[in-house]
Amino acid sequence: MSKIQIKRAYVENDPSDGKRVLVDRMWPRGVKKETLAVDLWEKSIAPTSDLRKKFGHDPQKFDWFKKEYIKELNQEEETETFVKQIKQWVKEDENVTLVYGAKDEKHNQAVVLKEYLEKKLKK
Repeated sequence: MSKIQIKRAYVENDPSDGKRVLVDRMWPRGVKKETLAVDLWEKSIAPTSDLRKKFGHDPQKFDWFKKEYIKELNQEEETETFVKQIKQWVKEDENVTLVYGAKDEKHNQAVVLKEYLEKKLKK
C-alpha cells in the first residue's frame, strides 16, 4: 500500500521515498539538485511568499497558517493538476514523499499539504 510521507530536504534519500516532490517555492539552501533528486517541483502549490513571511514558522501561528494555506491551495489553478498527479502515483502503488526545507518538522507547509492530499485521495 502506497503512502504519502514528508521529509526534510537535508535528510538522506531512501528507496522507500518513492516519488519525491519538492513543496517549497525556493530551492533549499546548500542542497545540490542531484542530491535532492526530486521527481517534481511544483512551486505554485507552495505557500505564497507573503503567507510564509507572515507565518514566520511560529508554532503559535500554525493553526492560522494552516487555514490560510488551504485557502491558497483551493484558489490555485495548478492544485487540481497536482492532486491528479499524486493520485496517479498512489494508484500505481508508489510512495510519495513531500520534501521541504523548514527546520521545524511539525509546523510547516508539508504537514498541511500531506493532510490536504490525504483528504483529496479519499474522495
